Amino acid sequence: MDIFIQKLPKVEIHLHLEAAFSLETLWDLIQKYGGDHEVMDMNNLREKFIFKDFPHFIKNWVWKNNYLREYEDFEIIAKSAAEELVRQNIFYAEMSFTPGDFSRNGLTNACLLAEKIRKGLNKVKETNVQLIVDLCRDYGPDEGKHYLYELAEVKESLGIVGITIGGSEHEFPPEPYAEVYKLARELGFKCSAHAGEASGPKSIWGAIESLKVDRIGHGVRSTEDPKLVDYIVEKKIPLELCPISNIKTNVISDMSKHSIRILYDRGAVVTVNTDDPLMFNNSMYDDLTEIKQHLGFSNSDIIQLMKNAINSSWATESVKREYVKRLSLYDDLP
Repeated sequence: MDIFIQKLPKVEIHLHLEAAFSLETLWDLIQKYGGDHEVMDMNNLREKFIFKDFPHFIKNWVWKNNYLREYEDFEIIAKSAAEELVRQNIFYAEMSFTPGDFSRNGLTNACLLAEKIRKGLNKVKETNVQLIVDLCRDYGPDEGKHYLYELAEVKESLGIVGITIGGSEHEFPPEPYAEVYKLARELGFKCSAHAGEASGPKSIWGAIESLKVDRIGHGVRSTEDPKLVDYIVEKKIPLELCPISNIKTNVISDMSKHSIRILYDRGAVVTVNTDDPLMFNNSMYDDLTEIKQHLGFSNSDIIQLMKNAINSSWATESVKREYVKRLSLYDDLP
């Protein structure tokens, strides 16, 4: 057990609600809706989340979402996800939710969905969670605009700070979302986009140049283009890196080959995140210990990663100051 990492107050800015709650909660939901003949016990459920590649991961993401069928289910998973954050000593998190995934299940009211999520989060007082709307590139820009208009009315009251586009990056480039992102900025949303995970540097350039994002979700493949790395460093564009996620989806074959070390040493604004811990069986502790053990990150490096995360977050300035003050207690540790 790495006591330093365990006790360190942490921040996470790339986390999907629909895969941030506990495996036990998912099991209960599966039973609620009559079970699944392919998942007879918890071991079967764990095996379901062993992926051949990124498309296989997406397939099982869709399967899992079939057991989120009522608005009340989102209150349940939000409370469970917040409890998982507390267990990991995560002080502040930005967590995305994907309304388009559930309109197919008849849950067409995105505001009500967000209200239920916030109600579940509010039951856990020990962590601070802000929400990001994942417009999911698979469903197209028009649907994205629809959710922006709908959720803009409740973003302040429900703590919705920004948008992203997740989904099948390898099939849907970012450029068609340019007008959606322009609208999002006009409505007061901060902007990120999944890029450089299932696709290469071209996807990241598209997110930067066409979408004018504040951050890049993932960006692990930016090192395939040295000019792109130069630009990211120069412009101080934060990267929401997810090391174990990249291994689990076979985007990266081995942790020793992960680009986080190169990007950090080049001076990029690097953050560490878990992405989908329900599906990858990871925690922030796991991701930080992996890069410490395999890529030589020191305790002081890890403190810097946490500072990067809070400074790149869309938290209020008072929340940022509070966290940096708490983190300063660890500055002198080796």
